[in-house]
Amino acid sequence: MTQTPLTDEWVEPITAFMAHLRHEKHYSEHTLNQYRTQLTQAALYFCQYASAWQQVSGEQIRRYSMKLRSQNYNPRTINLKLSCIRSLYKFLKLKSQSKQAVVNPAQGIRGPKFQKPLPKNLDVDQMGQLLEIPSDDALAVRDKAMMELMYSSGLRLSELVGANLLDVKDGEIRVLGKGGKTRIVPVGGKALNALDDWLNIRSQYAPPEEPALFVSKLKRRISPRHVRARMKEWGLKQGISTPIHPHKLRHSFATHLLESSGDLRAVQEMLGHASLSATQVYTHLDFQHLAKVYDSAHPRAKKQKDE
Repeated sequence: MTQTPLTDEWVEPITAFMAHLRHEKHYSEHTLNQYRTQLTQAALYFCQYASAWQQVSGEQIRRYSMKLRSQNYNPRTINLKLSCIRSLYKFLKLKSQSKQAVVNPAQGIRGPKFQKPLPKNLDVDQMGQLLEIPSDDALAVRDKAMMELMYSSGLRLSELVGANLLDVKDGEIRVLGKGGKTRIVPVGGKALNALDDWLNIRSQYAPPEEPALFVSKLKRRISPRHVRARMKEWGLKQGISTPIHPHKLRHSFATHLLESSGDLRAVQEMLGHASLSATQVYTHLDFQHLAKVYDSAHPRAKKQKDE
């Protein structure tokens, strides 16, 4: 059966929201495509019962959630779809001339609970094994510098490929994180040495006017896809038993730094997380670990000895 095409009342709000996420929030193309797909699918369902986003009711959104469950969507996917819908309504209310004109019918509607799997990190020995890259060609030097920098400073993939030459200064790097937020993080000694090695030969690939810190053989800024492919390849070459990808280096950075320092707040700042809860999940923290830190550090946490 052929689906009826969506009318402008459904399409235009999605298009405006995508422009907002791209130009004001600086979301990646992957994230934008995810939002667009989820919202289009939701609109195709809602248009059977309403003529525009503003006419969708909370009950219809609950029915949509139940339909997704009946179609055996996993809890993570259902929560993602509901989150995209909530975000769209927040945007519509923000841009509305009358703040009372747009309500958020998805507010308070939660999807099924699910257990978030914790990402696995490399241990220190595995990380050392991965980074023992021979400097026998220029691309190997570049790849080592990229991986050393990601592990040294906990960069996201988008932050690594978006970095420019002028962003590295005095042992620090300035990165543009999620939501267009800039932060400055330190760069370790081994990463600085690897960067120096790369910068000494970078001109073989980068034209004088190219601002990107890392470039490809095409003599332009390296792409996220290329970085993923190179890291996966190096994981196999270096005999690492688990697949290597950029996020694993970021997670390993966070885990190792937290294990050494116990400073959750500092790790949060370096990762560029908006909340401590995000960092807690990211670094395998559980309540027992937090309780141990609290008991040892808080002046009123120590239990009184029995008299």
